[in-house]
Amino acid sequence: MIDEILLKQLSAALSEQLKVKIHINDAKSVHGGDINESFRIATNEGYFFVKMNDAKRFPEMFAQEYAGLLELRSAGALQAPKPLAYGSVGGRAYLVQEFLTKGQAVTDFWDDFAVSLARQHRVTKPHFGNPGTNYLGTLKQYNTPYSNWAVFYAFNRLLPLIRMAYDQQIVDKQMVQQVESLCRQLPQLFPAEAPALLHGDLWSGNFMVGANGKACVFDPAVYYGHREMDLAMTRLFGGFDTRFYYAYQAAYPLLPDWQQRIGICQLYPLLVHLILFGGNYYNSIREVLQSY
Repeated sequence: MIDEILLKQLSAALSEQLKVKIHINDAKSVHGGDINESFRIATNEGYFFVKMNDAKRFPEMFAQEYAGLLELRSAGALQAPKPLAYGSVGGRAYLVQEFLTKGQAVTDFWDDFAVSLARQHRVTKPHFGNPGTNYLGTLKQYNTPYSNWAVFYAFNRLLPLIRMAYDQQIVDKQMVQQVESLCRQLPQLFPAEAPALLHGDLWSGNFMVGANGKACVFDPAVYYGHREMDLAMTRLFGGFDTRFYYAYQAAYPLLPDWQQRIGICQLYPLLVHLILFGGNYYNSIREVLQSY
């Protein structure tokens, strides 16, 4: 639950942001994923959504998510909740954001979702990366800028995680060597493409049908990366409707041989899940690596 001290802090933060005195009447625990505690708070100005976690274990987690949501919203493409405040009290970090209301999907929901994502992916910057280290799940996501995607993906994504998995005795030396071998091949496997604004964790659990019937995304792990990363993520853990992929391809065609790179792009989230949850992710990783 949310204690009185934290409620006062949330009230003050919202009052400052909204320029009106906010009184919190109730805080109800809601489902918000496996990583954070989540609450719907009822106030004199309506409902708001609050995420909470351990400030010492995950420093800057919510500061980075706040910035990521602003980055997505500034693209003017996909809908994302408006972040309102973040901070910490008594070792508990919090993020307050707009409370999303569910709606009924419009007829062309998947086509609109795909076209909006394609528009977001056209937002670019000179380098792959992001200011500061953020998180995917509870694992740090390094964003040291590089001008080359293959180098960025190797040194900020695959190599740190496979070494972490090896140190935790989750994988053997052979799998480490396979990942290292793949990293040496990445420059030949990925054609050059401009950095794209990515959601970073775009699976079926991180979007909903908004009040206007269109897709609204949340819980991002934003960075500028190869756009095939977002699309590969959509194919994990349930996948998206087939119409989504046809519409995206029509709006912003992928470069040749993108089908052969799906597994490579999925290696990163699969390694994250292997470290966090174990299970069958090991076999999925091994299947990808067998070709390299």
